[in-house]
Amino acid sequence: MSPGASDKEIAGVVALVEQSGGEAFVSRGVSRTIVGLVGDIEAFQGLNLRAMPGVADVIRVSAPYKLVSRIHHPQMSTVYVAGVPIGPDTFTLIAGPCAVETPQQTLEAAEMAKAAGATLLRGGAYKPRTSPYAFQGLGEAGLKILADVREATGLPVVTEVVDAHDVDLVAGYADMLQVGTRNMQNFGLLQAVGQSGKPVMLKRGMQATIEEWLMAAEYIAQRGNLDIVLCERGIRTFETATRNTLDVSSVPVSHDLSHLPVMVDPSHSGGRRDLVVPLSRAAIAVGADGIIVDVHPHPEQALCDGPQALVDDDLRALAAAVRQLPPLMGRRPATAATPAPR
Repeated sequence: MSPGASDKEIAGVVALVEQSGGEAFVSRGVSRTIVGLVGDIEAFQGLNLRAMPGVADVIRVSAPYKLVSRIHHPQMSTVYVAGVPIGPDTFTLIAGPCAVETPQQTLEAAEMAKAAGATLLRGGAYKPRTSPYAFQGLGEAGLKILADVREATGLPVVTEVVDAHDVDLVAGYADMLQVGTRNMQNFGLLQAVGQSGKPVMLKRGMQATIEEWLMAAEYIAQRGNLDIVLCERGIRTFETATRNTLDVSSVPVSHDLSHLPVMVDPSHSGGRRDLVVPLSRAAIAVGADGIIVDVHPHPEQALCDGPQALVDDDLRALAAAVRQLPPLMGRRPATAATPAPR
């Protein structure tokens, strides 16, 4: 649709498509609206959709993922999280504790993250773990802590949701919803976050192909939400020296196939503190739109993923990399002062 297309014009297109026996999925991004058509292509061609008010163009998309495809949307997208941009012109650092444990721990981690240049705060209130005996998070109590820390620091909150039934609850506290690697193909959850009205970070499944990853993003987009950020967090391979294998090639490949921003998680891919900064440098060099890292004021006491959490010298090295390297790639630091287009 044209940038200024009205709700009436969009509804007119939807009605015409449905009258022809097809289905129409409306996805509203920050700057444009896309109507995805599913049905008899020949019937659609007979509708003369290009002549309808508000229609900018009609494109037949051959990729199995329609709405997130570069064919469908040639220009790279920028996703705004409470005014903070994630996109092709900026580099965004998201940092914070892997798990929310206490108000003091979360506040200290947030202050460390902000001092390192982070403009978004990550923190897990719900923690799906491999072992049912491991710390599973504080739930809503953790969400309340994150909201309090946001008030104290000014950092918008990115947090994971693990169950479709919890989407409304989590969305009431968070500025961005995260779908973790274990839920990448939880299709009911993807549809629910697509209807939440909040930006979504979609982590790649540990054994997922890039096409499967993009198809998962399509589930979100099809429910009306194009504000999606992909996150490469490492895939499972035969290698045992690292927790996972960071697939840096997925960043340029995904940028070539999709208009969505792509971030990298160097913490969960390497699984070791000494690997986070080198992998962060690699992410910047390969063109990632940002990184998401774990920090903790006392990693030796962390209830979740302490060995990969940054502190002291490592965090200072990360701050230097985030400050010095993105400008070499033609990017500026993302700040909350950058307004989202209306």
